[in-house]
Amino acid sequence: MRRQFLRQAASLALTPLFGRAALAAGDDPNRVVVLDSADASITLVDQSTRRVLQTFAAGKEPHHLMVTPDNKLLIVADAISGNLLFLDPVSGQPEGWLAGIEDPYQIGFSPNRSWFVANCLRLNRVDLYRYGGGRALQLVKRMPLEAIPSHMAFTADSQIVFVSLQQTGEVAAIHLPTQSLLWTMKVGDTPAGVWLTPQDRVLLVGLTGSNAVVAVDWRRRQVVARIVTGEAAHNFRSCADGRHVFVSNRISDTISILDMQALRKVGDITGLRPGPDDMELSADRRWLWTTFRFDRTVGVIDLQSLKLADVIGVGKSPHGIYFRDRAPFYDNLPPLSPPVTAPLAT
Repeated sequence: MRRQFLRQAASLALTPLFGRAALAAGDDPNRVVVLDSADASITLVDQSTRRVLQTFAAGKEPHHLMVTPDNKLLIVADAISGNLLFLDPVSGQPEGWLAGIEDPYQIGFSPNRSWFVANCLRLNRVDLYRYGGGRALQLVKRMPLEAIPSHMAFTADSQIVFVSLQQTGEVAAIHLPTQSLLWTMKVGDTPAGVWLTPQDRVLLVGLTGSNAVVAVDWRRRQVVARIVTGEAAHNFRSCADGRHVFVSNRISDTISILDMQALRKVGDITGLRPGPDDMELSADRRWLWTTFRFDRTVGVIDLQSLKLADVIGVGKSPHGIYFRDRAPFYDNLPPLSPPVTAPLAT
C-alpha cells in the first residue's frame, strides 16, 4: 500500500506555483501563516525558502483560523481575547479586528455561506451567527453544550454541523435552519477532529484520548468502524484525491493515511517531531505542512518519500496553519478542484 501511495503521489505532483527555483528577486510568494497559541503571536514563513519572515503579536491564544468564503480575508480566532483578527490571506498582514466574539476556539462557515459557527471551548457552548459577507456577523443563538466543544464539520447541504465534545466523549448534531440540538451520541475518549467523507456517507472522529478514529453512521447514530491509527488521534486533512485523508496522532508523533471508502488505514508517516496537529497540503499535493504542537516547530513532509524534509522553528505551541497555495480542503463538498485523476491506493 505504501508503494502505491508513493507512486500515486509522484504522478500527482505538478510544477509548484511557488517553487524554489521559480522565485526571482522582488517576487512576493504567499505566506504560510502559523498561529503560536501559547505565545499569543503569529509567525509568517516564506513558503518557498521555508524561512521565518516575521513574527507579530496576536490576541491571547490564537488557536484556529479560517478563510472567508470569498477568499478575501483570513480570520484568526483569538480564544482568550474574545475577538477575531483579520489578515490578508496572501501577505499575512493584519487588516483589523472584530471584538465581542466570546471565546472563539474553533470556527467555520457553512457551505452555503449563511452561517458562521464558533465553538466556545471554555464557555461550553456553540455560538451561531448569520453571515452577511466580509466581516458582517449577526449573533442568532448561543447553545450550551456540555462539555468542551472542540472541532466541527458541516454536511454538504448546510443543514447540520457536527461538534465534538471532548469531556463527555460525545458528538453533537446541531440543525442550523432551526438552531436546535438534534442529538448527541457517545463515540469514545476525548473526541477532537471530525470529518465527513464524500457524499456525507460517514463521520470520522479522531479520539485524542485513545489510539483510533471511529467511523459514525450519523443517520443511524451508530459507530460502524474503529480504525487504529496512533496514540492521540487528533485532526484531519484531505489528501485532495476524493478518497484519502490524513489524521495526525499527537502522542505517537505520526500521521496516518486513511482510505475513506474502505474505512481502513493504508499507511503511516513516521519520524516526525512531537505533537503533529493541524495540517495544510500544497496545491500540487507534493508537500504536507504540519504544526508540531509540543516542539515549537512546523514540519514540511515530502509526500513522494513520506519523509520529513524540513523543520522550521516558530513560537510556542503552534496550532493552526494556513497558506493560499493549497489543495482543496473538504471532500464532502463537490466538485473537487483540481479534478481527481486517480485514487492514491486501492
